[in-house]
Amino acid sequence: MDGADAGRLSEATGLDHTAFAVALELMGDPAAVPHLLRWLAESGEERVYDAHHALVRLTGRDPLLPERPSRTEYAAAVRAVWADGRTARAPVVVGGLVVDSEARARFSVDGGAGRIRVAFDPPSPGSSWPRWDRSLTFDRKPLYRVGSSCGTCELGLRLLDWPDEEATRIAARMRGRLAALDRLDTALFLEWSPVLGELETGHYHALLLDLPLERVTEPARSWWYRRVANRAEGDGDDSEYDDRPEEHWPGVAHFQLTTPVPGGRVPHTYGAVLPSQPPEALDPATVARHAAAMAAGERPAAVVLGWIDDRYVEARHEERWLVGAVLDGHHRLTAYAAAGIPARVLFLARTGDGTDGGLEGLEEVAAAYGCRA
Repeated sequence: MDGADAGRLSEATGLDHTAFAVALELMGDPAAVPHLLRWLAESGEERVYDAHHALVRLTGRDPLLPERPSRTEYAAAVRAVWADGRTARAPVVVGGLVVDSEARARFSVDGGAGRIRVAFDPPSPGSSWPRWDRSLTFDRKPLYRVGSSCGTCELGLRLLDWPDEEATRIAARMRGRLAALDRLDTALFLEWSPVLGELETGHYHALLLDLPLERVTEPARSWWYRRVANRAEGDGDDSEYDDRPEEHWPGVAHFQLTTPVPGGRVPHTYGAVLPSQPPEALDPATVARHAAAMAAGERPAAVVLGWIDDRYVEARHEERWLVGAVLDGHHRLTAYAAAGIPARVLFLARTGDGTDGGLEGLEEVAAAYGCRA
């Protein structure tokens, strides 16, 4: 099969249609693009996503779409952005900036470089679902397997590999203002626009939080495993759980909220912040320097890219996660956790693509932990 076979896309339906689009993406043949553009203009609403996804992957052009559209609005917006046949990437635009308060802001990334993104994995041989598992990737190198967005499955992250050093250098360009970050303002985001443009296209919320974090190194202590006991308690089931803690462990020491988020609609909202560099690579002297600064009253901030994930596990247990990966600030978070001081975190969350729990979870997190410096 070659790219010209994209003309057969109109013959496929259902999962076959998705599988055909995924195959075109994996081939990476630009000859498929004219066929995809033509098919996009002719296809029904239910097939627009596949054609759009393939066009983004084959051209590198990733135009901004409305934040929370209906299916009809989504289809119309996708057709509009490709209607002129333009496939070349345009300069990244970081816009739509609204600073709601000193601890909350919103912005959009149009034509984002996508160097840090959650992307679908290639389908497993013989899989009946062409798009299922996803991974958090840095420069297309998978960092954590995120799993599917299946609403009745458990959320579980698993370390795959560490990103190249360039990923940490990108985030470090934000470091100047992080040394004493106590409020968000327009100037801050204008200064950071080149870094924010490295993110995936989309709509983002920025929260300045003081998160009570602990560093967890034992699988039995992590929320990935302890959530099971909470489910059993909710069911009134005191039977012993058969799975071992290691089977739920993401594969690396990480930070987590000391307790579930209080005051939320969902009975249990957990929180986990995972590293993007090996914990053993941390410099003890740097951790000690940050600890001394915190003891003197300073509150340097870390930057975390994450999202809210809602599940209804086994159609029985409502479960929500605040989950993210550290972009910059591993030493700072380690010092905060050791000192038992809530960690100052700039949390960047992409919203509105149907893969997160929406704004409700972010509202709850902001209400519980929003910076009030």
